[in-house]
Amino acid sequence: MRNLLPSRPLWRFLCALLASLIWTAFADRSVAQTSYPDPANEHLCPSQTGAGGGAEAIPAFVGPGIDGFSPNQSLCLPQLAPVPTGLSPLAFIVQGVEPGDRVDSQGTIYVESIRGVPGGVDLWRWDASIDGSPNANGTLPFKYEGQPDNCGIFGLSGGGCAQNVGSPTNLGVAPGGGDADIAVNAPDPNNSAIPNLALTSLTLAPGVTATRSRNRGDTFFTPPNLLSAAVSGDDRMWNDAVDDPSTVYMSYHDVATFNIEVQRSSDGGLTYAAGAGEAIDAATLPAAGSIVLTDSANVAAQIKVDRNTSGCPSKGNLYAAFVAPDNAIDNAHSAPLGTVYVGVSTDAKLGAVSFTFTDHKVFTSPAGSPGATTGTANIFPALAVDNFGHAYVVWSDNQSIFLSSSSDAGGHWTVPVRVNGGATAGKSNVFPWVAADANGHVVVTWLGSSLAGNSNSVAAMQPSCAGGTTDCWAKWNVYMAESVNGHDAVPSFAQHVASDHIIHSGTVCTSGTGCSGGDSRSLADFFQVALDPQHRANIAYADD
Repeated sequence: MRNLLPSRPLWRFLCALLASLIWTAFADRSVAQTSYPDPANEHLCPSQTGAGGGAEAIPAFVGPGIDGFSPNQSLCLPQLAPVPTGLSPLAFIVQGVEPGDRVDSQGTIYVESIRGVPGGVDLWRWDASIDGSPNANGTLPFKYEGQPDNCGIFGLSGGGCAQNVGSPTNLGVAPGGGDADIAVNAPDPNNSAIPNLALTSLTLAPGVTATRSRNRGDTFFTPPNLLSAAVSGDDRMWNDAVDDPSTVYMSYHDVATFNIEVQRSSDGGLTYAAGAGEAIDAATLPAAGSIVLTDSANVAAQIKVDRNTSGCPSKGNLYAAFVAPDNAIDNAHSAPLGTVYVGVSTDAKLGAVSFTFTDHKVFTSPAGSPGATTGTANIFPALAVDNFGHAYVVWSDNQSIFLSSSSDAGGHWTVPVRVNGGATAGKSNVFPWVAADANGHVVVTWLGSSLAGNSNSVAAMQPSCAGGTTDCWAKWNVYMAESVNGHDAVPSFAQHVASDHIIHSGTVCTSGTGCSGGDSRSLADFFQVALDPQHRANIAYADD
């Protein structure tokens, strides 16, 4: 869902929770993130370099920690995009939403967020060997890496770049920021064993900007590739990488047909011309595609590579999840997106220039259920594959978070189980995400409300309160559920509150760019979780 740069002050900031929930029993350890004046010893923050007048989006925040998690910390972000020297005093309000995070095999953590088109994206990195060990207060000394999609263009003298955090040549304008994603490869034996970092950023035209870093985000290829998507009309790209030094996949919507285009890169994510396929097969396209505006079409999850380390033959398979109507008639009649699908490619790994997908229905919401009424896109479904090749897909019907798994390379899927329970049962629960690593070790994150009802409903989420306050509005927190038998028919989950403060009050819109003024899209559309080599969950989320 393409996001636009805000035209008014938005006191929104990015928080990232980095919690180590090692899956062996009672072996919890926690870590996290922040801003200036610097209780987390972050590097190259705007206030330290003078960028944007030295101001940051918010004062530094470090929470108290909760439920075995580290203190939540805000990542430093400029309040305004830097005002170029010699130009009129024009500056953009900066926001950080839809955060994505990845952890490479060496434990380096990357977090990116978007400002909105044409503001570009921001990137942070923590690598213990470079940036320092975790702080005594449980936070991590992240380095602010600037804007990777503004490297070599849109500047006054040589253009902006990832190293220009305090430079007046950075206009705060970039070819992207509507959506973003990142992916990390395996260590490169020809590059000091440093894993490649790929990044894509969505702009209005011509489409997707792509770039890569071979030095852990310190610099990116100059200039970035503005023409990485083969289709010029595109939206909501996702990335994943193979566990080799340079193979990266990108998926995105073709806005003309609403098929999900998939392209392969063999150069670390700079170009995506080494292979291509479409994730919605010919049999499924009538139910999930769109040739007229009134079709329901689909909402696509990120793409996932099976990187299992157990020798399973499914290694290298490619998965793409999406939600759509159950059939062509429902699609043509603008029915809710009540069916969950996963497309599987078993030939993408062969390296041919053309590869195929076969789609499988995971679940169709029964008549009268919340999913049949509100759909299963609240807002994105999500995918993961563990180290034994078990695949997992999660989604929300706006009331509950569901998980289904496959142990036969996506051919068959278990009956969905509700992940959320306890205080979240019967309330509104949206924005699911999932990560997996060891055999059956799965973590699911989501945004949970204190009130029941549709998250988009002003009446349900923002009732009239005594004294004209907002005290009785829905209060939202980040939740995480962890399982060590996620591929069982009935897996068990331990649920935790991950945010150590309320991160939002009121409505949460799940309609993407279709949100109206009355239902809040201030948190944008999703947040992510990634597992590190010690099986710890690293959660990055937006907070307003």
